Parts: sequence; C-alpha cells; structure tokens
Amino acid sequence: MITPLHQDLVFHGPLSEERAARLIASLDVRPGERVLDLGCGWAELLLRVLEAQPGATGIGVDLAEDDIEHARALAASRGLAERTTFVVGDAAAWSGEPVDVAVNLGASHVFGGDPAEHTARTLAAYAQRLAPGGRLLLGEGFWRTPPSAAAMEFFGGDTGQYGTLAELVELAQEHGYRTLAVSEASIDEWDEFQFGYLRGYERLLLDHPDDAETRAKSDQFRTTYLGAWRGVLGMAYLTLVRPRA
Repeated sequence: MITPLHQDLVFHGPLSEERAARLIASLDVRPGERVLDLGCGWAELLLRVLEAQPGATGIGVDLAEDDIEHARALAASRGLAERTTFVVGDAAAWSGEPVDVAVNLGASHVFGGDPAEHTARTLAAYAQRLAPGGRLLLGEGFWRTPPSAAAMEFFGGDTGQYGTLAELVELAQEHGYRTLAVSEASIDEWDEFQFGYLRGYERLLLDHPDDAETRAKSDQFRTTYLGAWRGVLGMAYLTLVRPRA
C-alpha cells in the first residue's frame, strides 16, 4: 500500500490524463521495444505506455518497496504482469542491455550528486542506457519566473538546481539529444497535484484532529506553495531522441 499522502494521486507529478496521452504518443513506442523507468515510483506512466503498445515490455526500478509493490499490483490488475519487471533497488545502479525508450518524470535526483547537477547526470545516464534512435521522455523542473527568496529557501536556497525552459532544452542538446516535443504542466495540473498531496494530510487530520505536527506540515506546505512558488516553478516535458550517428 502506498503512503496515505499519495493515495489521491494518479501520477506523482503535475500531469493530467490528457497530457499523459499526448506524451505517450510522442514516444512512438513500437512492438518489441523495451521501456525503462528509473525512479519509477508506482509506475503509472510506464504502465500506460505498455497499454498503448501491447507489443512492448517494461522495466521499473525504485528504492521505495511500497511503491514497487503497488506497481506490481497495478500491473497485475491490468493484465500487464507478464510484460513488466519491477525491481526494488538503486535506480542509478541499474545495468542491462540498451533500451529503446526511457521515462524519467521528476526523478532526476536518483542519479545523486549536487542538485545543480541532477539534470545533467540524468541526461548522461540515459544516453548510456538508450540504443541509437532511442527516445527519452524527461520531466524536469524549470523556473518560469525568477524565484523569490521564499521559493529559494523552500528548494534549498540555490536557484542553480533549475534553469529556464530554453536552458533545459539546450542542456539536452548539449548531451547529444535532439528534441522532438516540448510542453509544460499547466497551473491546473500543478494545483491538482499539490492539493491531491495535501488531501492526504487533511484525511489524517480528520482521524487525528489533535495531531499538531501533521497540521503544521500541511499548513506550511499549502502556504508555501500558494505564496512562494505557484506559477514560479514549472514542470517541462521533453521528448528527446538519441541520434543513430
């Protein structure tokens, strides 16, 4: 069972059903191709990729055992268990034959190092794991507007973790990728994600109204999101391809 804070979420990120379908279509997954998601969580998007292409197989890796168990249960309920392999472990340590398609949505931290290097490390890691002609769907943060002091504090006090959308696309190009598609999460998608997360806190408070720690966490998260970084931090979705030569 996934954590109560995630039970109201379909995707662990600002992603609508409609955008998910468009992103999956942009990957153009073909029969026989292998799809890799390192830091997959409960792997909702990976499973949808496989549903869209019945001839594909998928691999998901995450350190969170509860998330992987939930991913396996979801796969079984959708008849996908035989086409999926889920592993509890360090996603950065995964090794295997190069794959045709990869997904990394908001999980660049799995490759470690300084946060300012997370995106570059992710792009480099997948370049080694993708076959020539392979596609990568990267979901990564960027600054839509210059961050306030409150936003900087919330994200660790360093604006270097993210750049602009143009800088993000250029970074991917510098790592040898070509860009097939770019979009960004809407405010509505962000609100649904953030308040879906917060509903978990509020459900806990309904059952435990005297839980001051949970109340403080919920209130701090809500006020920081609405007052400091709503509309400031964006989430970009880049469909990238590794050239064949």
